[in-house]
Amino acid sequence: MKIASILPYKENYSNKNAGAVSLWVSDFMKYSSYKNSITVFGHTNTRKYLTKNYVNINLKSINSKISSSTKEYSNNIIKHLTKNYFDIVEIHNRPIMVEDFVKRIESKLILYLHNDPKTMKGSKTKNEKLFLLENVDKIVFISEWVKKQFFSNLDFSDHNKTEVIYHSIDPIKKLSKKKKQIIFVGKLNEAKGYDLFCEAVDKVLKKYHDWKAFSIGDEKRFQEYYTNKKQINLGLLDNKRVLKIFQESEIAVIPSRWDEPFGRTALESSSRGCATIISNKGGLTETTNHAIILKNLNSANIEKEILKLIKNNSLRKKLQISGLKNLKHVLKLNSNKIDFMRSTLFPFSNFNTNNGKLRILNIYNLAQKLNHRIYNLSLGKKFTNGFIRNGHDVIEISDRDYIRQQKTINIFNFKEKFNSYLINTTKNYNPDLITFGHTNNLDLNLLSDLKKINRNMIISQWNEDPLMNTSKEAKENINKVKNFLPQIDHTFVTTNPKVTTLDKNNSNNIHYFITPVDKSIECFDVYNLNPQKDLFYAISHGVNRAKLKTGKIDSRLNFLQHLIKKLKGIKLDFYGINGREPIWGNDFYRALLNVKMGLNLSRGKPTKHYSSNRIASLMGNGLLTFIDDKVEMNSFFSKDEMIFYKNTDDLASKVKFYSKNDRERIKIAKKGKKKYFKRFNEITTAKYITDISIGRTNNLYN
Repeated sequence: MKIASILPYKENYSNKNAGAVSLWVSDFMKYSSYKNSITVFGHTNTRKYLTKNYVNINLKSINSKISSSTKEYSNNIIKHLTKNYFDIVEIHNRPIMVEDFVKRIESKLILYLHNDPKTMKGSKTKNEKLFLLENVDKIVFISEWVKKQFFSNLDFSDHNKTEVIYHSIDPIKKLSKKKKQIIFVGKLNEAKGYDLFCEAVDKVLKKYHDWKAFSIGDEKRFQEYYTNKKQINLGLLDNKRVLKIFQESEIAVIPSRWDEPFGRTALESSSRGCATIISNKGGLTETTNHAIILKNLNSANIEKEILKLIKNNSLRKKLQISGLKNLKHVLKLNSNKIDFMRSTLFPFSNFNTNNGKLRILNIYNLAQKLNHRIYNLSLGKKFTNGFIRNGHDVIEISDRDYIRQQKTINIFNFKEKFNSYLINTTKNYNPDLITFGHTNNLDLNLLSDLKKINRNMIISQWNEDPLMNTSKEAKENINKVKNFLPQIDHTFVTTNPKVTTLDKNNSNNIHYFITPVDKSIECFDVYNLNPQKDLFYAISHGVNRAKLKTGKIDSRLNFLQHLIKKLKGIKLDFYGINGREPIWGNDFYRALLNVKMGLNLSRGKPTKHYSSNRIASLMGNGLLTFIDDKVEMNSFFSKDEMIFYKNTDDLASKVKFYSKNDRERIKIAKKGKKKYFKRFNEITTAKYITDISIGRTNNLYN
């Protein structure tokens, strides 16, 4: 499920200047099952964003002299959304934007109201509220008070489209050592009661000289309230620093005069073990069950309650511990509530899991036409094996084989026939996850139709071809992968995404993997045999044609010809070169098992981390394997597990050495195979794909 989260215009999604809405979005993403599928849209005057999955709407494209900034901001976002389909669009605190989104996008809409609806354009009048209830799929209020304000001029007081979900936070585990500090956080104005705080604290500090008071916020015009040197304004601080100061402080005061929609500051102070004093305005009383509530808001009462807490250590500690241990709004619990709400917008539940087990539909080319001669190179088969061995249920579909089988005199619309078959299979099977790779018959319309069956279903693609922009073939591969990015949730590639030209806006959903080994495919130990030849290499020349190429330039051929001249006396077994045809299936294994060492050489320039099936075949079957140093496989394998070369001279020298030193060759080959099977096998790789696809964390490549 792809989710777009729309911040209000000029809501700074940054550490230092983050407002309540930004913190809401970034906080609730932390535990969400959909965190890898959420894109946040906003306008922020800094490049240091709260999370990576953020798209900043360029201010240069907005001309408020022509129309309202909100209108132009909305138009810019809609342009992004129409290019990349999202299942759910979540609009935060701007009901005025809903009308445009309803007219121009097909996604489900959730409106989050963080302020008094009676004060916002698009939700003030009765008709505006009725429009929202009729046209959005859910309205979320951040407190019961905000909900009450919304329904205040309506003839009913509830609706099945509404939810109350509070700001939430992760509390610290235990009370920290405290300093004699009183803290105020918020805008330094009268609406927030800052003047009352200063008046009260001034009198307190004159009585208790060992105590200090801090305020965190802006609006310097209120500097006149400072009357005591021990009362210090720290200015604007990022949220992490604010929480740290709360954690160090004994007492927090939130004396708002205005009706707070919620009052996140009170929640934060309780979560860090502060004895908290709050006013009874708006939703403040909903933040915590363990605070002193000021029913009569004035400086004298604030002073009175602060003094009570200073004098009574046991009362102060009781409030601190109670607020911490019985935190009213815990982040993980409410995050689950939001995810559940999202999932209920679509026909089926989030995952058809049984103890975490998934239904997976894996679509790839089984190569029946080729008499299964590439079974040992079939990445799709390895994924299927891995999924099953992880306990999941799997159905395999070969798009090319299905269409080929349907080609009869009576059937001409082969593609339509396949589309219908896949749609009906999806309806019957209801997979949690669809994975596909190197399919020729999927398109964006078909994927859109599949998503309509179950919006909670995850669709991920994989691609094993090189995606470095160095050849015609690579460009074609890149375009194939790019084509699906708008409609799918995740992409898995064997080329480091940072060196490709794939869409940067989707970079969080593009993941690297090493071509895995499979215990039922790479099942030989060449180092235990008595090979008669020294160095193995096979150029495929394409699986369909499988014939020796003539008249075409291949950069690998020049490299190999140069290498051959330097390896006189070395027994080479090269295929696809010097008139020898490429080999497949069992012929491939017969040749491989009679060679001591293998060369991992890929098409084009050596590229960081590019991993082909060849490396799995070589190392997985126990051949000592050589690879260009520029591929940087030393990120995963040591020189005791794989041999790195710098150029043909260096490669030739090392081949000659290890051809004569079987003991060293065998030692390294054994270690290499052991490492490969331990870290990058079909089970760990399949788990990596499923974990990331459904929003779990997986540190396989960290």
